[in-house]
Amino acid sequence: MDEEEASNMNNFHRFRENAENCAQLAEAATDETEAKRYRRMAEAWLALANEQDWLEGEVTPDRSAEQLDA
Repeated sequence: MDEEEASNMNNFHRFRENAENCAQLAEAATDETEAKRYRRMAEAWLALANEQDWLEGEVTPDRSAEQLDA
């Protein structure tokens, strides 16, 4: 694995971790506005992770779009 591949893998993991952190914050939120904000942030981080998968050729564009709809 070269340096660029390692960096991309680190990004992928960081994006997924950020999404998980936002999801946990949404669960712990004290009001619905705050919870929605964290859920949207989690969705955005997951979208970035899915895009990274697509850029690396791990998924097809169709499969990536399905994951976002799920």
